[in-house]
Amino acid sequence: MLRRLMETDEDPSPLVLRVVLGLVMMPHGAQHLLGWFGGPGLQGSVPFFSGVLGLPAITVALVIAAELLGGAALAAGVLSQLGALAVAVLMVGAAVTVHLPHGFFMNWFGTQKGEGWEYHLLALAMSAVIMINGVARGRSTP
Repeated sequence: MLRRLMETDEDPSPLVLRVVLGLVMMPHGAQHLLGWFGGPGLQGSVPFFSGVLGLPAITVALVIAAELLGGAALAAGVLSQLGALAVAVLMVGAAVTVHLPHGFFMNWFGTQKGEGWEYHLLALAMSAVIMINGVARGRSTP
């Protein structure tokens, strides 16, 4: 069973995309939910998302689930297209609600007031490829 989840025929590209995207997204969810990796945990995330960004509680829960569970689904190769969709929606939402005013580029040199949306565009493109191709070479279901 595990071999089938990791199988990508001759082309390992879908495997690389989904595992890397999943492993990048999961720590963000762990920061927001559990306070790992220097994150605020729920006690800091909920007031920020709700108070500062004005998101309803259900949206906050969906954001954290998209990061943690969507990332885990991608990394494990289980429901990869659904996980990729969750990440894609999350990236569009984050770019539009928070990062768009700060321009395209990340804040590499600390000269901007916030982070740009280039990271979000990359994650969105990776998600799109996974949604189009599925888990293994264009197939997510037999």
